[in-house]
Amino acid sequence: MLWSYILKLVVLLPLVCGLMIGCLYLWRRLEGRMTKQQATRAIKVQETMMLSPGLRLAVIEFEGRKLLVSVGKGGVTLVDRAEDSFR
Repeated sequence: MLWSYILKLVVLLPLVCGLMIGCLYLWRRLEGRMTKQQATRAIKVQETMMLSPGLRLAVIEFEGRKLLVSVGKGGVTLVDRAEDSFR
């Protein structure tokens, strides 16, 4: 009885670990492709910068304009906008 348990453990443990590693590998490959689809969207996040652990600045492009927003625990606040950034 104990030998059958050990045999199952020796066979199934590497199988489960291999499935986990395979899923993580596929996730990383698919995640890289998903970020490339951002070019077809109306809103693009150009750059982000962390100022403190709870506060981040982000440059967002929307309809040819760039917006600088502050993202924190309290929400999103517009800091500045560039009206003619591409013209």
